[in-house]
Amino acid sequence: MTNTPPSPHDQFDNKSQAWSARFSEPVSDLVKRYTASVGFDQRMAQVDIQGSLAHADMLASIGLISAQDLSDIQDGMARILKEIEAGEFVWSLDLEDVHLNIERRLVQLIGDAGKRLHTGRSRNDQVATDIRLWLRAEIDISAGLLQALRRKLAALALQHADTILPGFTHLQVAQPITFGHHLLAYAEMFGRDAERLIDCRKRVNRLPLGAAALAGTSYPIDRERVARTLGFDEVCRNSLDAVSDRDFAIEFCAASALIMMHISRLSEELVLWMSPRVGFIRLADRFCTGSSIMPQKKNPDVPELARGKTGRVNGHLIALLTLMKGQPLAYNKDNQEDKEGLFDAADTIRDTLTIFVDMVEGIEVRADAMRAAALQGYATATDLADYLVKKGVPFRDAHETVALAVRHCETQGCDLADLSLETLQGFHSLIEDDVFQVLTLEGSVAARKHIGGTAPERVRIEAQRILDAA
Repeated sequence: MTNTPPSPHDQFDNKSQAWSARFSEPVSDLVKRYTASVGFDQRMAQVDIQGSLAHADMLASIGLISAQDLSDIQDGMARILKEIEAGEFVWSLDLEDVHLNIERRLVQLIGDAGKRLHTGRSRNDQVATDIRLWLRAEIDISAGLLQALRRKLAALALQHADTILPGFTHLQVAQPITFGHHLLAYAEMFGRDAERLIDCRKRVNRLPLGAAALAGTSYPIDRERVARTLGFDEVCRNSLDAVSDRDFAIEFCAASALIMMHISRLSEELVLWMSPRVGFIRLADRFCTGSSIMPQKKNPDVPELARGKTGRVNGHLIALLTLMKGQPLAYNKDNQEDKEGLFDAADTIRDTLTIFVDMVEGIEVRADAMRAAALQGYATATDLADYLVKKGVPFRDAHETVALAVRHCETQGCDLADLSLETLQGFHSLIEDDVFQVLTLEGSVAARKHIGGTAPERVRIEAQRILDAA
């Protein structure tokens, strides 16, 4: 008796894997669960459909599928997309991933035309294309959020161009600065972050489709047509690299880690500033929580959690670097592990930036507390040294003179501005009446009006520059 092998159509209808004809026994349930990615890569369904439609359009343009096949594929994909958006699509673990799930449903809906869709491509170049399409959209969202956050910081800086607080080094009072200037430091950081994302996007926006499994395809495909249809700037130039490259994902995670590092630094300051011991700001209640046993508490949970999530994004970067470091060319199953960390990094920066855009706008500034803190710690000592230098005293001598004056103030429990002219002249004979203009907080910050300085007039210029660029 002769055994008749099952047809490919039977295998699809029986929900077998697309490659099962090669094997003599089915994959175990544990291996299915261990190797399947559909639980997390189904979020790429929309871009998978987008890429498949562009591929089908190209196949029709070169005569590999008929116009009727193309029309059927377009109709079938439109229905599948509606099912997914309505939550009616049935995802199967047996079909491993988003790509085979959609393909199987397409074959169910339109028959043989759906089977022809995979001509000239592999899941290797398909998934690489889907990730790039998905990540490109995420980059656009996050880059826009970074610019929105910059604008919120600039607007708050403009309101507080004259508000004085102590600037710190080593968390010790250093020199008086304006709160607006302090906020604009973060605007600069987030500006660089946006630049990095935009630059990363250039390398994301290259089309791998057409590389097939690893060597390209013998079909006369038109990769440039697909690139134009999908909005890619260019095509990947080497098929081996196209299917195995994840540099773009690593680069995005590196940019994300820098974003979260900057968010974490800002979060640390918000937490410190909100402490009753400091009392520089208040955060809106919607960004805080209370205590289950201490009724007086108002905890800055959002900045604290953002500070914690920074480690999570850093971890995704290290995981991706480690994932790729030992892989030979070309595609390997290891690369299935690229998605969850990448997805989470993108989700984390998007959600964090969205919250911070809202939170910064709701910061209530306590200018009196900031000013009172700036009067502690001899913040204008450097101004007194600069004053002496302008009188012709060598800087090192001026530094020594002012250090002696500060030591005297410590013993007397007063500030430099509280000393009489006679006492100040006891430290150096070149000190005159005009010294008291230098020793005021306002005089100190106003003197630093060069590009990059803390002067109120400079803060207004820089804040307006950011707002005008919007």
